Amino acid sequence: MRVVVDTNIVFSAILNSNGKIGDLLLNSKNLVRFYSVEYLRLEIRNHYDKLTVISNQTTDKIFETEYYVTKEIEFISEEQISENNWKSAYNLVKRVDLDDIAFVALSKHLRCKLWTGDKILIKGLSKNGFTNVITTDELLSYRTQKDKKTAGNK
Repeated sequence: MRVVVDTNIVFSAILNSNGKIGDLLLNSKNLVRFYSVEYLRLEIRNHYDKLTVISNQTTDKIFETEYYVTKEIEFISEEQISENNWKSAYNLVKRVDLDDIAFVALSKHLRCKLWTGDKILIKGLSKNGFTNVITTDELLSYRTQKDKKTAGNK
C-alpha cells in the first residue's frame, strides 16, 4: 500500500514516537510505502519551537526524532505534481484548509490514500467527494491483517 503522510501525522509521531502513529511510520516498511511533499520538511522546521515546548525536549532531540520518523518517508518535489492535480486539490480544500493542498495534490498524483488525523479535513474532503483517506486506526488494522497473513504463510 502507498500512503501520503500529512503534517499532523508527522508532528504526532515526533511528539510521541512510541505511540501508534510512530509505530506505524517506523515499523511498517515491508507493508506500506510512505510519501510526502518537500513542504513538510519546511513545516517541521518552522515549528521546532512549538514542538520543543509541547514535548518539553531540546531542539536537538526534536531534530533527532524528526530524522527517525521521516527516514521511511519518500519526499516528492511539488513541481512533479501536475497542474490538473493542483487545481483539483485546490477545489477540494479551498473551503476546508488550504494548508493541506499539497498533500491532497500528491495523493491525487500518486493515486494513493492520504493519511491524516485531521477530522475537519477528512469531513471537508468527504463532503467535497474525496474519500481516498485513511485514518490511523484503519492503517493499523491493515498492517495487522497483513502481518497475520504473513505469519500464517510461514
